[in-house]
Amino acid sequence: MSTSSGSRPTRRHWLAALAALGWGAAPALLGLPAAAAQRQTTAPAQKPRAKAAIKLKPRRRSPPAGPAYAGHPAAMTFAEEVANERGLPVDWLRQQLAQARRLPTVQQLIMPPPVGVPKNWAAYRARFIEPQRINAGLAFWQQHARWLSEAETRWGVPPEIVAAIVGVETFYGRITGNFRLIDALATLSFDFPTGRRDRSAFFRSELAEFFVLCAREGRDPQAMKGSFAGAWGLPQFMPGSVNRWALDFDGDDHVDLMDSGADVVGSVAHFLAGHGWQRDLPTHYAVALPTEPAGAVGTVMLLAPDIRPSFTAAEFAAHGATLPKEGQAHEGLLALVELQNGDAPATHVAGTANFYVITRYNWSAYYAMAVIDLAAALRQARGPG
Repeated sequence: MSTSSGSRPTRRHWLAALAALGWGAAPALLGLPAAAAQRQTTAPAQKPRAKAAIKLKPRRRSPPAGPAYAGHPAAMTFAEEVANERGLPVDWLRQQLAQARRLPTVQQLIMPPPVGVPKNWAAYRARFIEPQRINAGLAFWQQHARWLSEAETRWGVPPEIVAAIVGVETFYGRITGNFRLIDALATLSFDFPTGRRDRSAFFRSELAEFFVLCAREGRDPQAMKGSFAGAWGLPQFMPGSVNRWALDFDGDDHVDLMDSGADVVGSVAHFLAGHGWQRDLPTHYAVALPTEPAGAVGTVMLLAPDIRPSFTAAEFAAHGATLPKEGQAHEGLLALVELQNGDAPATHVAGTANFYVITRYNWSAYYAMAVIDLAAALRQARGPG
């Protein structure tokens, strides 16, 4: 079932998709006469899912759960709202939410780190640019070379960047998360912890997208697992990103970010392209900052916009920052990116629009630079071709 035309799926469409989950045998739960349900819940024949030979480590036992959301006023109201807005059966939504459970571990993990913990780029980098992850990345590249090449041809995203994102996100499928997504998303939707900025509205939106995803793909909401924040699959897409950016790149009529390497590759490249990736544009340039005290004012001004490209190469020079020759010829805007190293001097680079695009995946200069450095290590280890 495709919704690419932009029209909202009807109740009949959702019922057909949900039949694959066993709902065709319970028409009363859907509020339909038995005869009508017989006609409307027969799912079309589906092709077998293509399975990529991605070997995952055995999954750990799920985290301990708290009370269920059966009868929870906010959850039941949410079910009615999603049914009205997305055309999904309200009784199906209520039943799924009734089986969701609050996870205290999720409430703990969503909290920010303690104040005063210094950032350390060198230590962060060492977690990702190391032999085991590089070897796993080379194997991933070899296994999915065809799809990486097709993605580069179509969107201009280099294979090493796509492979590096999968490596940083989940170690190529070794660490995909063992939280039931419905539990994690329900916890953050209806029991978001106090002590930090409330993001419950965002997670309620993602929970709605999660139900849309499950209905469209014929997946059991109680079975899908991922991160404590609700991300799924090898590239760790949130449900909304799955619905907006994920692709059926291998043509098997399913979007599968867990077992289809082709879909993983195509979806990551499509996400980056959709956020403005520019073909053949470097991600960053080296930069030298003034060492004299008088130059500190210019550095502070360049750092003010953080990772958002805001200055021309000429403005970098005017503020005392020295770029290499290729950086001086850069025609777009640049950002002065600072990576702190604890008590040691910070590392700085001049990030381009493509550096910023990588941060759309994760709003962190440290994350983006880890992806870039892992990509460079993979490219060097693989060699030309």
